[in-house]
Amino acid sequence: MTQKELLYFEDAIGHEGNIIKICEETIKSLNDESLISFMENELSVHVSLRDELMTMLEEKVNE
Repeated sequence: MTQKELLYFEDAIGHEGNIIKICEETIKSLNDESLISFMENELSVHVSLRDELMTMLEEKVNE
């Protein structure tokens, strides 16, 4: 894996981390249960994406 590819992984993981933080903060500020439910779903999507990227990165590093 090239240095540039590693940087892409780092950027993507960082972006997912930022989205996760935004979702968490947004959930704290909401009162509408349907919006909370929607944001919790979005949060789980982005946690899964971040975890998948981390797994892919670990696999590449361990090759």
